[in-house]
Amino acid sequence: MPVQVSPLTEADIPGAVSAIQEAFADDPYNNWVFDKSRFSPQRNAASLGLRCQWGMRNGIFQVAKEEGSDEVLGVACWLRHQSAGQPPSWYDWFESWRLWFNQVGMNLYYGRGGLNVKNYARRHELVWSDALYGVPSRVGPLSRVASFKWPCQYSDLNQTSAWLSGIDSFMQAPADLIDLQRYYIWKEAQAKAQSAVWTDPRGYYFLNIMVILPKAQNKGIGRLMMKAVTDQADAEDMNCYLESSRDVPNMQIYGRFGFKFAKELECNDDDTAINLFAMVREPHAGPQTN
Repeated sequence: MPVQVSPLTEADIPGAVSAIQEAFADDPYNNWVFDKSRFSPQRNAASLGLRCQWGMRNGIFQVAKEEGSDEVLGVACWLRHQSAGQPPSWYDWFESWRLWFNQVGMNLYYGRGGLNVKNYARRHELVWSDALYGVPSRVGPLSRVASFKWPCQYSDLNQTSAWLSGIDSFMQAPADLIDLQRYYIWKEAQAKAQSAVWTDPRGYYFLNIMVILPKAQNKGIGRLMMKAVTDQADAEDMNCYLESSRDVPNMQIYGRFGFKFAKELECNDDDTAINLFAMVREPHAGPQTN
């Protein structure tokens, strides 16, 4: 049966969440950022479900299914490009708070969910790099937060999304037992990479998720899903960006769609490190050798 790529719907969310969890079960980044002995698939599914709902309304969230079938074979989530300095709309403001309150409720219900957090007997500061979208360099107990920014104060929708993801991680650990999480090590490395790589002030289409179920691979589904947005980017003369948690074989695969290696991100937590690989696709780019 022919495969169709279509926008994600509410009915697709369980299948999309299942596909993402299956694809990232042994992903290097997931293995680094989560303590698998305490990992909660239920909480992770709830978190992914919230992000799917947010992505349906604010990003480009698509699924691949065989015609006449409800089974999700592939998932792709892109963040739309946003011009540097563009203020958020009232809709963006509302959506950021909507996601935040949903995440707070989810974390109160499910708890931390296995994120790697260094716990100590004394109260520690939560480190948020000041390179990350203007949040204070060090945030101690909430009562001491002074120069805190709310999501509606950011001028970039991607920054707002990053803030919300940070709050999600923050809510997953007790306030008196929290120190530097690996999530923030990654966000700092990502911010440095993007500041070096993102040279177009109009912004970039950001491929946040691309997964194809193993049984559906090598059937051209990935190409269909990729072209659904890269063709749009080409028509608008826009760049695309992604970060891969594996160099082999991912960089070669993405190279077929015009992505070229741009910068390596090292995420190092006391010599427990992973490397991520930032790639950029210029408009109308042909196959690349990485």
